[in-house]
Amino acid sequence: MSAPLAAALLPLALLVPAAASSAPAASPGSAASPVSVVEAAFDPATAFVPPTAVSYADDLVPYGARTRIVTDRSTAGRTVLTMTVTGLAPDHEFPVHLHTGSCGADPASSGPHYQDAVDPVQPSTDPAYANGRNELRLALRTDEHGEGTATTSVPWQPRPGEARSLVMHAGTPAGPHAAGDRAACVKLEK
Repeated sequence: MSAPLAAALLPLALLVPAAASSAPAASPGSAASPVSVVEAAFDPATAFVPPTAVSYADDLVPYGARTRIVTDRSTAGRTVLTMTVTGLAPDHEFPVHLHTGSCGADPASSGPHYQDAVDPVQPSTDPAYANGRNELRLALRTDEHGEGTATTSVPWQPRPGEARSLVMHAGTPAGPHAAGDRAACVKLEK
């Protein structure tokens, strides 16, 4: 083939998809993958492209701060979740919970805490349901540089499609924020 003809065909070759595998690829956060990883920078909820990680309190979770969440469901009947952050408010403890809704412009769009056994009365305050055995909870503490890592495990796996986000609550001391305020949200499912 002549060089000019090959150069002319090259842009067309870029449009042809690569050969597909016979098995569909599992996306991060999908039930098909036993280990999923979400890595994102926190952005405002009003960003032009809806962000994976949303900050509702940029004094605690500044825009551009980063998170990495690893969810391991490789052992039947068990979930291990590890959250690592950089660039957050220093020396602060964030209560973090798995939630049923997705992140959105309204912090409440992430819905209630995900529960393995769902409390029939919502909002759930009954200690028989709202506890660390029935909900996935982390206590994420940042160091003097705003970095931190927390890991937790629960003896169950979330029902597919029902655990869509991880919410960082403001915690205490939280300045102008109430302890339960939603400071940030990270989408776990697309």
